[in-house]
Amino acid sequence: MRRRDFITLLGGAAAAWPLAARAQQGDRQRRVVVVTGYAEGDGEGQARMAGFRQTIAKLGWVDGRNIRIDYRWGVVDPARTAAIAAELAASMPDVIFAVGNPRVTVLRDKIQTIPIVFVQGGDPVQAGSVQSFARPGGNLTGFMEYEPTIAGKYFQFLKEIAPGMTRAAVLEFEDSTWRGDFAVIQAAASPVGVTAISTIVHNDAEIERAIVALGQSPNSGLIIPPNSNTIRWRGLIVALAGRQGLPAIYSARTFVDAGGLMSYDANLADLYGRAAGYVDRVLKGEKAGDLPVQAPTKFRLVINLNAARALGLPVPPTMLAIAVEVIE
Repeated sequence: MRRRDFITLLGGAAAAWPLAARAQQGDRQRRVVVVTGYAEGDGEGQARMAGFRQTIAKLGWVDGRNIRIDYRWGVVDPARTAAIAAELAASMPDVIFAVGNPRVTVLRDKIQTIPIVFVQGGDPVQAGSVQSFARPGGNLTGFMEYEPTIAGKYFQFLKEIAPGMTRAAVLEFEDSTWRGDFAVIQAAASPVGVTAISTIVHNDAEIERAIVALGQSPNSGLIIPPNSNTIRWRGLIVALAGRQGLPAIYSARTFVDAGGLMSYDANLADLYGRAAGYVDRVLKGEKAGDLPVQAPTKFRLVINLNAARALGLPVPPTMLAIAVEVIE
């Protein structure tokens, strides 16, 4: 073969190789790993993830064909979260979808190259997860599940349904994002004449002791902020609040389904669907750090009239008018 022909052939092959490589890369199956504190059998966790799966499918990603979605359910122990972070750093999925502050914090500290889309409570800038809302930077972005200012609605609704309430315990676990924002929560309680009390618990036994003690104090109410541990023990919490005659407001609809008085929360299936939109954009080449962090836009008040009657609490018509659902 003449030297000129060889060079021409080599040049043509070199030009064709990137095209072939890009075609192969475009056709390869992408991998997304979901890391959540919900147990696999938890109906609330599955309902939220349904919003994610439905949106990702609408965007053209078929699980088992052009995408593989792996789940790490029930990740509540920090040591297990760290072990999963090490596993993911080695296996290099295309995107990690992380749910909840404790998991986001560990993954953020252990992984700096894999894009992470999160749904978490609290302020991610204050938590150090991102540089700013508009330009997160780094490899993380996502959606706020709650923010401390929502506490104002909790106290307002509790006071409307139980006008005699003068103090409300905010039942929190150690990893609750609200702990760092308690001054904001106290400020939200003051305008409606309520004193907010932070009650820290670590397990079901401490939950029981705290709620029983609260029930022995007149004119008390109960607020359950967002946390995967409180959802885990929602049946116990709702039962204890009912036995102690405590008006309570919860951070997730699933508490009302368990017999609780009322809940006020973001539409989390919608929020998870929006997170799926970010995963789609990252898979298509956008950088996580260029996508702005967003807050929830849809909220819902759900009231359980049976629970209200059991507590002897008439529900004001104004609350019934704004509730998205009233359970008879």
